[in-house]
Amino acid sequence: MSSRYAPPKDLSSYAWLSIGAALGTITLKGAAAWLTGSVGLLSDAAESVVNLVAAIVALIVLKIAAKPADADHQFGHSKAEYFSAVVEGVMIFVAAAFIIISAIGRLIDPRMPEQLGLGLAVSVIASILNGAAAWVLYRAGRRERSMTLVADAKHLATDVVTSAAVLVGVALVEVFSSAVLDAVVALGAGLNIMWTGFTLIRDSVGGLMDIAPSTEVLQSVEKVLSRHRRQGMIDFHAVRVREAGNRRFMELHVLVPAVWSVKQGHDFTEQIIDELVDADSSLRISAHLEPIEDPKSYEDLEDI
Repeated sequence: MSSRYAPPKDLSSYAWLSIGAALGTITLKGAAAWLTGSVGLLSDAAESVVNLVAAIVALIVLKIAAKPADADHQFGHSKAEYFSAVVEGVMIFVAAAFIIISAIGRLIDPRMPEQLGLGLAVSVIASILNGAAAWVLYRAGRRERSMTLVADAKHLATDVVTSAAVLVGVALVEVFSSAVLDAVVALGAGLNIMWTGFTLIRDSVGGLMDIAPSTEVLQSVEKVLSRHRRQGMIDFHAVRVREAGNRRFMELHVLVPAVWSVKQGHDFTEQIIDELVDADSSLRISAHLEPIEDPKSYEDLEDI
């Protein structure tokens, strides 16, 4: 039965892309902050440092998630991805705290940035690099249903949005010659980053709690089962599906006529499993065969 299931994919090459993008943006944004002395641009550079730490964590976790099931982890290691997203969310909070503290300090002691034109140009290049990496990671994450890649992509995308807001704000500093505005921009960026960290942690905790998949996934399962239902002869109940990283685990009870032979019931159940996996290759299915006429077949419904 295991031959129908594809082995877990090693997605760590995408983490290397994220690491490369983080190193590039740290260099560029750090240079921009150093050239200008802008706390707004410094806040932007700080988030890129967090991106690097998160990307390294993602690399380690993706390697773990790609491991096959073993004696100690009989359902595989795919849930490791949720821990990466939690760590990334916490790191975002750390970056946000640093940015907010720096902004408050600059509000108390305002200083006008210098060489803003050059600094802004360097930051724009860094944002383009981040945006390209985020696009690649998000597409791969959605395609492979990787919580780690999606979280990393969202983090980078947030960095791009934050950078755009910072760039506009710092440009206004130059237009209005207001040092206080630089600190206000950094403060707004910090609060925005903190909200992103909260949403990542919330989504990851939901995954660790065996959250049910989307309505679309459940409908695809029901579509397969509906094709085989026969009033009084064939039915299914106790159908449950849970998310676990880039895999889904499903349980169901298959009810068939008591007169069927063991082989007939087994072959039918195998057919159902094959069709479900064809509809969603991420499913790992456990099926229990029961006689449809036996009242005991329905006693377990009280526990669902």
